[in-house]
Amino acid sequence: MDLLKKLQRVDATIGIIGLGYVGLPLAIASAKAGFSVIGFDVDDSKVERLYAGQSYIEAVSGADLETTAKRCAWTVDFTQLASCDVIVICVPTPLNQHREPDLSYVEDTARVIANHMTPDTLVVLESTTWPGTTEDVLKPLLAESGHALGQEIFVGYSPEREDPGNTTYRTQTIPKVIAGDGPEAQAMMEAYYGAVVETIVSVPTPTVAEAVKITENIFRSVNIALVNELKLIYDEMGIDVWEVIDGAATKPFGYMPFYPGPGLGGHCIPIDPFYLTWRAREFDVPTRFIELAGEINTNMPHHIVHRTREVLDLAKGRGLNGAKLLLVGVAYKKNVSDMRESPAMRLMQLFEEAGSSVAFIDPHVPNIPPMREYGMFEGRAALEPDAIAEAGFDAVVIATDHDDVDYAALLALGCPVVDTRNAIAKRGLDMVNVTKA
Repeated sequence: MDLLKKLQRVDATIGIIGLGYVGLPLAIASAKAGFSVIGFDVDDSKVERLYAGQSYIEAVSGADLETTAKRCAWTVDFTQLASCDVIVICVPTPLNQHREPDLSYVEDTARVIANHMTPDTLVVLESTTWPGTTEDVLKPLLAESGHALGQEIFVGYSPEREDPGNTTYRTQTIPKVIAGDGPEAQAMMEAYYGAVVETIVSVPTPTVAEAVKITENIFRSVNIALVNELKLIYDEMGIDVWEVIDGAATKPFGYMPFYPGPGLGGHCIPIDPFYLTWRAREFDVPTRFIELAGEINTNMPHHIVHRTREVLDLAKGRGLNGAKLLLVGVAYKKNVSDMRESPAMRLMQLFEEAGSSVAFIDPHVPNIPPMREYGMFEGRAALEPDAIAEAGFDAVVIATDHDDVDYAALLALGCPVVDTRNAIAKRGLDMVNVTKA
């Protein structure tokens, strides 16, 4: 089989559709492995920046772009898919306004591939989705190309496992779950990903691989919901949940620490569990546990707003209406610029709906980018650090515990601090005026 031999010789052209947090690192890793790469995106500004050697995500450096420049091409011209031996789909899979799966990006991409692909091509879906998507959605759309599936066109699924900001595990070092639709596709998947990453984990079918990804993220969602609920309970008992977790984490077996926060962010955990709950309805199977976890995590921003109102009432005899608040961190997790599903944006919205004016600081986010649900905040600029002391804030709310923040300077403002991440205590600073929330 010509394609398999080309992959085994690392002599194939890899097309990566979607140059975001998943696609761009995979493109660079593929180029470093020796493959020729064509990266596709609908955003021509990304293409321009990549050709200028400017990366827009932390996982890929300018040096990475420079060292792989001879093997990488970037384009918005999808007709070039015809020259690709492997096409990897790395496009978003969000929820719609009814919290149901929105596969429009995957479907549109599959139709574009079908229009331009040539025989002897492997198409891989990496986007997170419900179990059965590759079989029920992707394959029928690719069949519209007129090429025979399993003979001329081969299909596989490999869930992305990127973790923005994680300096220990990168694309090449994270074990990669792979599954091909049939033995020929499986051999191609193993040849491609085996050359790109250190460890591959083969599972029997794409549906199993899709379920693996969903299971990983539901595990995290449920456990984060548990500690969020424990936090609410222990708060009423006067018990510090972070101290409880630190104590429990000393057990060398049977326990894994998870930590509370102001809500869930990132593309995976707030979204992926609902893909399974939606799919389960087709089989008339209840998903009460998963849905309860989602409800708890979704309600956490409301809890933070309530606690901030209580703190202001106690400290200043006023509520949120007319209050000036400083929100510390708007990225969804520490030390990254990733804004996807950030709970900080929901906090900003709730605070302003309550009549507060909200400014923010974030060393990784100078301006709030376009966001589907928070268009009203697009372009809002971070407050410069030297302007904080003069702003006269009524309270500080720590939403994201970036390392590159002067927390001592925040305490020096003398106003109440609502800490949703235990950032102050973790740094051994004075807890006067600090409320853990």
